[in-house]
Amino acid sequence: MDLSAAYAQHLATVLARAEAALARGGFDHLLIASGVLKYQFLDDRPYPFTANPHFVHTVPLPGHTDGWIAITPGKKPVLIYHQPDDYWHLAPAAPEGFWVEHFDLRVIRSPQEAAAHLPRGGRAAILGEADAALEGFVPNNPATVLDHLHWHRAFKTPFELACLREASVRGARGHRAAEAAFRAGLSEFEIHRAYLGASQQTDLDLPYGNIVALNEHAAVLHYQYLDRAAPAHSRSFLIDAGATHLGYASDITRSYGDGDERYEALIASVEHAQLALVDQVRAGRDYRDIHLDAHRRLAGVLQDLGVVRMSPEAQLETGVSSAFFPHGIGHLIGLQVHDVAGFAASDSGGTVDKPAGHPFLRLTRTLAPGMVVTIEPGLYFIDLLLKPLREGPHAGAVDWAQVEHLARFGGVRIEDDVVCTEDAPENLTRDAFAAL
Repeated sequence: MDLSAAYAQHLATVLARAEAALARGGFDHLLIASGVLKYQFLDDRPYPFTANPHFVHTVPLPGHTDGWIAITPGKKPVLIYHQPDDYWHLAPAAPEGFWVEHFDLRVIRSPQEAAAHLPRGGRAAILGEADAALEGFVPNNPATVLDHLHWHRAFKTPFELACLREASVRGARGHRAAEAAFRAGLSEFEIHRAYLGASQQTDLDLPYGNIVALNEHAAVLHYQYLDRAAPAHSRSFLIDAGATHLGYASDITRSYGDGDERYEALIASVEHAQLALVDQVRAGRDYRDIHLDAHRRLAGVLQDLGVVRMSPEAQLETGVSSAFFPHGIGHLIGLQVHDVAGFAASDSGGTVDKPAGHPFLRLTRTLAPGMVVTIEPGLYFIDLLLKPLREGPHAGAVDWAQVEHLARFGGVRIEDDVVCTEDAPENLTRDAFAAL
């Protein structure tokens, strides 16, 4: 793909959406602050910086601080590029690349200089955090504008899809290295290092903190630590890790075992269900229905493997399946791992409710071409969730010996990033692994 041409088309789409949002809200200008560094309390060390996604959606500068974009209908967009005089840190390089020609570029040496280059007069919709404010320009984040922009950001342009494909390839490389490190008996910390090396990222580049979980740690949905010492026996490995490219994220999860027959059967069954769910990422499909079907399919896995002696329908009706599958089937993904407007009813706002009894689903919209979602079913053995089941009216339907055995492995999750198209879904993750 000619990235330069794809970006030109992408920017034209972004500007058209911005103009429509301004017209709806009665504004004359759209001003977008990239954001400022934030420092630790009583220290001069900054927290990791992530630029305002509206800024990165317009220009691919995900690490750029103190910049601004000014969009006024009928005029070339202005990019205020902060390039400080600084001998303590390496300043941003002079602006260059396929995006430069599309902007009226203004280079500033201090953040305060930006105010002189922003349009005055008329009404401005100013997007950003409160601390990005300049004299005369305070972020107001009007809902009418944000609702419109967030809704349409779900529909990815060809440029965005190219970035997501590259992020998937980088993530897949890391996953291959992580699996090899697990097979070699390395610790969580060492597996994480292998992932970073293969994906050519630092911790600050990651779209989210890697989940690198051995054995029972796989039962902690957002396990956040990295043990330095390897366990005496690494029975299982769950890794949820992604990568970024020009600000766009991948989000990939895989589970591996050491050969235990029952755990390997669980992995294979969850993957079989996951691929069937991926095939449902099609235009016109209500994502809530995919989530509910995930519960039916995973309940079927529990029944087929003898863990729960109840029909899938009964497990879903009684909530038994939620004790083993306590999260949503997935979410929108793009500039943010959990991309915005997952519950939006339209570009004018409003909310599409989650199914009753399923509070953790992150997406309730009907799928349409251009949307990119994750599909991530999982089955886990979490003491906190199993205790009420063990003490409740359906305890007799569970083979607790099976549960005790599988709990030693923590759980299983398989996750792919999938594009809804006019026809069959495009599986970014599987394609990336196949290309290695």
